[in-house]
Amino acid sequence: MPRINLGSWAKSAVDWLQSHLSWLFDAISTVLTGMYDGVHAVLSAPDALLMAGILAVVAWWLRGLVAAVLAFAGLALIDSFRLWDQATSTLSLILVASVITLVLAVPLGIWAARDQRVSKTLRPVLDVMQTMPAFVYLIPGVMFFSIGPMPGLIATVVFSMPPGVRMTELGIRQVDGELVEAARAFGTTPRDTLLRVQLPLALPTIMAGVNQVIMLALSMVVIAGMAGAGGLGEAVYSAVTQVDIGAGVESGLAVVVLAMYLDRMTGALGVRVSPLGRRGAVKAAAAARTPAFLRYRPGTAVAMVGVVVLALVAGGMHLVRGGDRESVAAGKDVGQGKTVKIGYFPWDEAVASTYLWQNVLEARGYKPEVKQLDPGPLYTALAQGQMDVQFDSWLPTTHKQYWDRYGKQLSDLGSWYGPTSLELTVPSYMKDVNSLEDLKGKSGEFGGKIVGIEASAGMMGKLNGNVLKDYGLDGEYKVVSSSTSTMLAELDRALKKKEPIVTTLWSPHWAYGTYDLKKLKDPKGAWGKGEELHSIGKKDFAKDFPRIAEWVKGFKMSEKDLSSLEAEIQKGGKGHEKESAGRWLDARPGLIDKLAPVTS
Repeated sequence: MPRINLGSWAKSAVDWLQSHLSWLFDAISTVLTGMYDGVHAVLSAPDALLMAGILAVVAWWLRGLVAAVLAFAGLALIDSFRLWDQATSTLSLILVASVITLVLAVPLGIWAARDQRVSKTLRPVLDVMQTMPAFVYLIPGVMFFSIGPMPGLIATVVFSMPPGVRMTELGIRQVDGELVEAARAFGTTPRDTLLRVQLPLALPTIMAGVNQVIMLALSMVVIAGMAGAGGLGEAVYSAVTQVDIGAGVESGLAVVVLAMYLDRMTGALGVRVSPLGRRGAVKAAAAARTPAFLRYRPGTAVAMVGVVVLALVAGGMHLVRGGDRESVAAGKDVGQGKTVKIGYFPWDEAVASTYLWQNVLEARGYKPEVKQLDPGPLYTALAQGQMDVQFDSWLPTTHKQYWDRYGKQLSDLGSWYGPTSLELTVPSYMKDVNSLEDLKGKSGEFGGKIVGIEASAGMMGKLNGNVLKDYGLDGEYKVVSSSTSTMLAELDRALKKKEPIVTTLWSPHWAYGTYDLKKLKDPKGAWGKGEELHSIGKKDFAKDFPRIAEWVKGFKMSEKDLSSLEAEIQKGGKGHEKESAGRWLDARPGLIDKLAPVTS
C-alpha cells in the first residue's frame, strides 16, 4: 500500500495557517493572555498564607471545618516547599482553561442532547480529542502561539473538553421524559423547559463533568510545562529531566494538594447548586454523628465577609511592602532594567552557562528571565523572537536539524567551548569492551540494546545513520530512545548492580567525574570531529542588545572552569543554581569585569 503522507499535509496546513491567519492567533493570544494575567495577578497578590486562608474559608463554606483546616495545611505545605508562585501560576491556568472549556462544552452538550445528528457528529471528534496523546497538542500550540502559557492553555482546553460535552449531554438525556412532556403540556416554552426542568435536574451529572474537566486540565497543565507554561508543570518537568528525586517529590505533592482541593471543592459545589444535592446533604447531616461544631458551615454572607477581610489585609500589606528595588553599582548599570529572556534545556553545561550569565547580566543592570524548555520549543521560540538567547547550541551535528530549519531566523553569536566529543560509554568493569569494534557479537550481554537520549538529538541520528552501520552493529543492536535523565538513571541503576550497559554520552559531562566509566574508542572516526558549543540569539539580538552581543561573542570557557562550575551547581542542589553560580563567580574576583567589560 502506498504511504499516506498525512504528516506532511498537516505540516503544510500549519504553515498555511501561520502565513494567512497570524492576525487571528495574535488576537486570541492577546485576549487569553489578558485573562490569564488578570487571574494570576489576583491569586499571587496576597501573601501565600493569606491566600491559603482565603481558599480555606471557601473550603469551610463548602465542606466544613475539617476540610478548611486540611486545605490550609496543604496549601501551607506548598509554601514551605517554596513552590507557591508556581502553584498560583498553575491554578490560574486551570481556572482560565476550565472557564473557557465549560463556556464551549456546556452549549455543545445541550445541542447534542437536543439533536441526534449533532450528537453523532460530535462523538468521533470528541473521541479523537480525548485519545490523542496530550503531548501532540503542544506542537501546533507552540507553532501558533510560541512558548509560554498560551500553548498550554489552548492544549488544555482541547484535551479537557470531551467530558464536559459528554456529561452535559448525558445529564439532559437522563431527565425523565414524562417530566419534560408534562412541562410542555402546561404550555412551557422549549427555552423554559431547558432552564427550569432539564438543567436543574441534570445539574449533578453536569457538575460531575465540571469536576472531570478541572482534573483533566490539571493533568494537562503539568504536561504543558514542557512548552514553557511555567507553574508546577515546569517544576515537575525540571525534576524529571535532572533525576532530582527531592524536587520531584515536592513538586509532585504540590500537584496532589491542588488536585485534591479542586476535586473536593467542585464536588461540594455540585451539591450546593443542585436541588437534589441540597436535599441529600440535609439528610446526611441529620444522620451524622459528628460534633455540631465540625458540621457547622458558615452562610454565604459570612463566608464572603471572611474572604473580603482577608483580601483587604492582603491588599494593605502589599501597599506597605511595595517600593523595594535592587540597586546596581554606579557606572555598572548598563542594562537599566531591560529584560533579557534566556532559554535553556536541562543539560549540565546549559544550566551552568545560563545561570553564570544570569548573574553577570544582573550585575550589569539587566533583568534576565530564565526559562527551561526542550530543544524544539526553545529553537522555535528563538526563531519567533519570543526568547532572546541560549548558550548551548551543539554545532554542527547535534542541533543541525534545528539550524537547518531556523538558521535564517537566528544569529550565531560564536563558540565559547570546544571541541566536544560524542561517544558510546560502558562501565569500566566491562574489561573486554574498549572500542566500538568490541561490541560486535556481544549484543546478548547488553540485552541487544543501546540506551540513548532524546530521539530528536542529532547524535541519535549520527548513531543510527553512521556509527552502527560503520561497525556492522545496525542489525545486532537496537537504539532505545529515552531522555537524558532516563539514560542517566538507567546507567546509575546498572552500575549499582554491576550489570553490562552501553549508553550514549558526550564530553564534557559530569557523569565522567561521578562514575567509573570508559569511552569506547572510535578507530574509524564514525562519530566525526568534535563539536563546538555556540551561543545562539534571535535574529535581531545584536540590534536589541548590542552590549550583550559584544560580551557573548568574546565569551570563552576552559574545560577546567566549566567542570568546576558544573560541580558547584551540582553541590548547591536543585533550585539553587543561580546562587551556586554566584558563589563560583565570587570566588573569582574580576571575572565579571572580564566577561562583561564596562568602560568608565
